[in-house]
Amino acid sequence: MVTRRDFLKSTALGTAAITVGGISFPHSSYARIVGANDKIKVGVVGFSDRTRHTLIPSFQVYAEQMGFEIVAVSDIWKRRREEAIAFMKNTYGKDIKAFRNNEELYEAGICDAVIIATADFQHALHCIEAVKAGCDAYVEKPFAETMADNRAARQAVLETGRIVQIGSQRRSAPNYQAANEYIRSGKFGKVTMVEMSWNVNQPGRWRRPDLVSQCFEKDTDWKRFLMNRPYEEWDPRKYLEYRLFWPYSSGIPGQWMSHQIDTVHWFTGYAHPKSVVANGGIYQWNDGRSNADTLTAVFEYAGADASDAFQVVYSSRMHNSAGGVKELYFSNGGSLNLETNKVTSDGGLTERMAAQMGMPSNMLDTFDLPSVKVETAANTGTDPMTNLHMLNWMECIKSRKQPNAPVDAGYNHSIATIMCTASLQTGEKVTFDETTQEVKAGGKVFTY
Repeated sequence: MVTRRDFLKSTALGTAAITVGGISFPHSSYARIVGANDKIKVGVVGFSDRTRHTLIPSFQVYAEQMGFEIVAVSDIWKRRREEAIAFMKNTYGKDIKAFRNNEELYEAGICDAVIIATADFQHALHCIEAVKAGCDAYVEKPFAETMADNRAARQAVLETGRIVQIGSQRRSAPNYQAANEYIRSGKFGKVTMVEMSWNVNQPGRWRRPDLVSQCFEKDTDWKRFLMNRPYEEWDPRKYLEYRLFWPYSSGIPGQWMSHQIDTVHWFTGYAHPKSVVANGGIYQWNDGRSNADTLTAVFEYAGADASDAFQVVYSSRMHNSAGGVKELYFSNGGSLNLETNKVTSDGGLTERMAAQMGMPSNMLDTFDLPSVKVETAANTGTDPMTNLHMLNWMECIKSRKQPNAPVDAGYNHSIATIMCTASLQTGEKVTFDETTQEVKAGGKVFTY
């Protein structure tokens, strides 16, 4: 008889210990025997603000009915461990175990799956640790900030057969799913242009001065934080405000562009751009950051047939929020707007203009995409997209089917964001080498 444990851990990982980034995982960490009626036990890797305010609440919406429960947290900062214990107890009445690092977490052998919400550059590396310890994983975006980490994490997921959901929650939203089906049906026509933007005006975005003043090296593990990045002396800003500093984060590309460029890959079937040019800089927040607060990038997508080529223009500014978030797809027949969730004939080829060229008109019918509303038992304050994305991950852990945002979604969005970062930093037009799976700027491989 196949037990639930056999079902969840069906991949043969062998009997030898596995070593990732200097951490050794003994066979005992994934050889537990779990009863068929037990809940699927989940660990939290990184108790960040996003974990506290979005990921755990979204997980809890469906946890009980799906048979899942959070049992542990791993965080290298003592303060975060204590906050996680208090949060789970006070909010959900649950006692969880806290671990100082992932090695301790996986050696304890109490988790079937983990939610990874650590620093941007750590996601791919922590994903490797998780799947090679026998755990399925929900991995926040960006999946990776360098191609070396990107390739290694994808390989680990494919080799182990773990169920990995990338935190690209648009893929679980009904309006985006409808848009994907519509474009792929051919009814929209050939995509000719995509315009995207993400603008905010929040001086404190990604800056935590009060918390930085309370963060001390003695309470955390700076060397574990750095992982495979070049060593430098302790810096609490880079520990907590990592989104402002390369090579710990690319900032705008990894945080925001990764979401939006993923829809381009999903809707069109292209894995990555052919080329990218980007420009930007620090035009407002001269606060010591190294990542841009303003960015514009142009992506070219093209296949073997040049007639299938199109362009994506992406812009983001962090000092004026006018325009907000925009995602517009254009064809010769009209446009698809994922802010208003409408397909219209705006800009389409009219009968008069078509007649002048001896062509049939090509005006799209106007209709609304589904709204993004999720009914829950209580007002949890959660994000509807993330609720559905967590539910899909849980369903796939049980069915062993691929989730809505499998590892290749993360691998591909990372190619695009790394290409953007490379162009922004080098000033070169950046391309992708299919053979070596490397991002190249000015003919040279881009790393950090």
